[in-house]
Amino acid sequence: MSETINRPVRVLVAKVGLDGHDRGAKVIATALRDAGMEVIYTGLRQTPEMVVSAALQEDVDAIGVSILSGAHMTVFPKIMRLMKEKEMHDVLVTGGGIIPEDDIKELNALGVGKLFSPGANTHEIADYIKDWVKENRSF
Repeated sequence: MSETINRPVRVLVAKVGLDGHDRGAKVIATALRDAGMEVIYTGLRQTPEMVVSAALQEDVDAIGVSILSGAHMTVFPKIMRLMKEKEMHDVLVTGGGIIPEDDIKELNALGVGKLFSPGANTHEIADYIKDWVKENRSF
C-alpha cells in the first residue's frame, strides 16, 4: 500500500474521437473538482496519443475517458497500449459512456478500471478514483 497522498488527486478528463457531446464530461470534471481533485479537461476530439501525452505531461493519477461514439473497443485498448509503452503502470484509466456489459468485461481484462454508465452517481465516481489512487499510487 502506498503512502498518504500529500496533494490533491490529479485527473485528466478527455473526450476521444469525433463524439461532440461533452456535457457529461463537463459534469464529471466539475464533480471531481468539487470533490477536491485537480482536473485537467482536454476538450473535444482528442486522440489516444494526445490523451496519453497530456496525462504524462500533467503527471496525473487517473485518466477519465468519456465516450459515447461506440469506439470504446478501439480507444481504450490504444490508450492502454500507449501507457504501457510510456511505462505509466500506476495511472488509473477509467471512464464512462454507453458501453455494453460484455465490452466492459473485456476492457477490464485489459486493465481498464471501472467504467460508468450515463447517470452514474458522481460521488461514487469520485470515491472510486480517490480509493484507487490511495491504493495504487506511490508518493
